[in-house]
Amino acid sequence: DALAHALAADPRLLEHLPVTRLADRLGRALPSWPGLWDEGPRGRIVLRGAASRLPLLAVGGTRDPFAEDTVALWSGWGGPARLLLGPWGHRLTADRPEFAADRVNLGALYVRWAHAALAGALAPERRGVITLGGSGRWHRVRQGAARGPGEASTRTTTWAFDAPTGLRLLHGAEFTADPVRPVRSDDLAVPAGSAPADRCLLLSPPLPRPLDLAGPATARIHAAADTPGADWAVRLTALDPAGRAEPLAFGIVRRADPPGETVEITVPLGTLGRRLPAGTRLRAEIAGHHFPAHVRNPHTGENPVTATRLTPSRRAVTARGSALHLTVVARRRYVEPVPEICR
Repeated sequence: DALAHALAADPRLLEHLPVTRLADRLGRALPSWPGLWDEGPRGRIVLRGAASRLPLLAVGGTRDPFAEDTVALWSGWGGPARLLLGPWGHRLTADRPEFAADRVNLGALYVRWAHAALAGALAPERRGVITLGGSGRWHRVRQGAARGPGEASTRTTTWAFDAPTGLRLLHGAEFTADPVRPVRSDDLAVPAGSAPADRCLLLSPPLPRPLDLAGPATARIHAAADTPGADWAVRLTALDPAGRAEPLAFGIVRRADPPGETVEITVPLGTLGRRLPAGTRLRAEIAGHHFPAHVRNPHTGENPVTATRLTPSRRAVTARGSALHLTVVARRRYVEPVPEICR
């Protein structure tokens, strides 16, 4: 609870600039803090894992911000590899009652899998299962496009920004991303037609039938920024028939495109495992910040963790050619997670 106590004492703590000197504001000696922000190559563990022949059990949550690291480790592992993606956050716990049906006894699973691994009883290929959160159902996932007998068939559906059955632009085709007043990561509320807009906001029609999502999601947008550096954050939210908002997916990329030039930007949104009931609407937000989960881009071309000067960035999103791409289950074939992981 250290962070909560620090924010209670200093609510604007995380706004301190530069980010690398944040520990100074705490008045505490944290000598390792600046080094955490040094740019270094990612994926080193995955590269080393490719040479391993040991069995791997990779467990992650579809609600964990680091879920894609878990998937990458499983995808690149050299030995027998198993993947379990449940409806959990980083602590591998589900904080909502509707996910009780997806409960798995992880301790018992670990023991059963370890016995199988030590006995050499695991098949050599990669296997995995992913939850359809809220349904109590699980689907197989395998690396690559090949599908074996009984594997769930999926397809990619496109939700265009300029189609009646896709995502309709509510406001913010042009907006200002101001790091002094950033779009926040800890608040799902959206402004109702505020001017000037601080994000591009889109909404789908209600789903006519339940929709099962089981795989990667991507947003491809045509957009422009008037600054030399720009972050593009895309947040996808599910709105149930009563209008309650539930986080569904998020992605952010950093770009350095010619100012004012419209370019195509691909924003990976991670791997989704959810069942959305009929009547659900999808809400998409395109913004320049997602604070405090991500450091604010200063829009000056400087390193965001050492910058001390912030400037606004004017943005424009072109609906034509922009779309959301989701992986949906086309043929439902359910599996039991524990036996699937342990064979």
